[in-house]
Amino acid sequence: MAIYGSHRLMRSTLERESYTAAAKLIGNAGRVLISGHLSPDGDSLGSMIALAKLLNNAGIEACATADVNALGKPGFLAGCEKIIPVRKLKHQKKKFDLFIAVDNSGFERMPPEVKPVAEKLPRICIDHHVTNNAEFAEVSIVDPEASSAGELVWRFAKWMEWKLDTEIAEALWVALITDSGRFAYDSTKPGTLRAAGDLLKHGVRTALINDIIYGSFSRKAIELKRIAWRSLHVWKNHKVAEVTLSRDDFRDVRGTKADAEDVIEIPRSVARNEIALFFYQVPDRTKETRCSIRTRGDWDATELAGRFGGGGHRKAAGCTIKAPLASAKRQMRNAVKDLLKNACKKTARIESDARPPEAGEASK
Repeated sequence: MAIYGSHRLMRSTLERESYTAAAKLIGNAGRVLISGHLSPDGDSLGSMIALAKLLNNAGIEACATADVNALGKPGFLAGCEKIIPVRKLKHQKKKFDLFIAVDNSGFERMPPEVKPVAEKLPRICIDHHVTNNAEFAEVSIVDPEASSAGELVWRFAKWMEWKLDTEIAEALWVALITDSGRFAYDSTKPGTLRAAGDLLKHGVRTALINDIIYGSFSRKAIELKRIAWRSLHVWKNHKVAEVTLSRDDFRDVRGTKADAEDVIEIPRSVARNEIALFFYQVPDRTKETRCSIRTRGDWDATELAGRFGGGGHRKAAGCTIKAPLASAKRQMRNAVKDLLKNACKKTARIESDARPPEAGEASK
């Protein structure tokens, strides 16, 4: 059992068993395929790249796959140039022996080209979403309390006693900071900061990475933000705020979802906002609308996303609504109204039950 500082990395017998089972599958594999989710964010991409290099350094051939046209800002990471484009997966001459999914737990969230290759392989899942599919893989390394999939990859690497280098550390650093909001979200735990501290020992260029991801924006990204700001709609006394980017908006600026990665921060930045919504249509999706959801306070984003088959975290979730934009917005707004209404009913019931007795009632 590996120990990091005075803290045990293995927090349960189940976790130890998962690590042992994963190590066995990896040890028996000649070639490993790794995939994150569609339009990989910093956590998904950073985890894929780091895990692929960790395995390669350990003498196990591993390849990450993704849509290379949708990598966004984290695409600067060393190792992205080795990613197999998903469109070329079916043309691979050498077969794979093992599939590892990171930052997701089902083929429905992955590029569609991945499933035909990976569904026949033994599978390992490394995920930190509350809404994870426990039946997806033979071995699951899942912790909804972790800040990111990158944190879980780091834990597993320490347990396996794999050595980190600067490229691996920077990929995991991007995974940590993007999913923890630069260590500002509630998901940031002592273990998150222990992982970050360990990564810093390997020469992570923190200022450069921060500038690339948070301090500079392409013209396409700025144009999409401008359009999104114009669409801002605030309702329920500023409690709910939403922005929208249509298929035509993306086409007009020749942008992709990667160019709109932080647009959700526009409605979230509204004072007193508790539920932020970002509706958007990717140009290659004809009759679907996607929705990113962020919440504050006691609101659970997965309650809204789950109504449409989506999922994620309590404060950050997403879903795909199988309807055109206008219809999808109506459906989500109704779901939000139901959520607020039910909460009001519950509060009213509690207040009613807790009211002091009227005169004379106490003696009855």
